[in-house]
This record gives sequence, C-alpha cells and structure tokens, in this order.
Amino acid sequence: MDLENDIPEMDEELDNIITLNDEDGNEVKFEFLDLIEYNSEEYVILLPTEEEEADEVVILKVEDTDSEDEESYVGVEDQETLNTIFQIFKDKFKDEFNFIDE
Repeated sequence: MDLENDIPEMDEELDNIITLNDEDGNEVKFEFLDLIEYNSEEYVILLPTEEEEADEVVILKVEDTDSEDEESYVGVEDQETLNTIFQIFKDKFKDEFNFIDE
C-alpha cells in the first residue's frame, strides 16, 4: 500500500501521533490518518513517522478491550479486506495524496 505525501505541512503537524508497541515491545510512532468502517468492523489507517517507512500506510483492525478508555489494534490477515479498506481510503483521500499503483 504505497503513497506519496504531497502535503508539505503534514510533516509539521504531528497532533495525530499515536504510539503502539510492536511484537518485540518496541514503541513505534504513527500518524493517524483515518478510521474506516467496513462490514461492521472499524479499521485505522496509520502512517509510520519514520522517514524510510513513510511511503506505506498500515491498516489495523480496531478491537475492543475490557477497558472503556482503551482499544486494541490487530493486523489484518485477509488480503481482500486489506485491498478493500485501502481502496476506500484512496477514494476518500484522492485529492490529498498521490497514490502509487504497483
């Protein structure tokens, strides 16, 4: 899921930064781009803040936790679902990003 960021001020606006822990327990920062509902499920679209990874978005499924104040994000294994979510995102933000089709 590649994209080019054509919004110069986006790099300066870091209000939507969230920190997640990867499988090794390391903190990784992402910029929250969107929340998309699909098939009664919610998915977040995140952009890594590390420059070398900033041309790909990460799509994670939102899962409820026991706490009202917290939610959990899990990877999406189904490629068809990933493609559909990414297409919805591309359609919604077609005027803000230049998407690269591979």
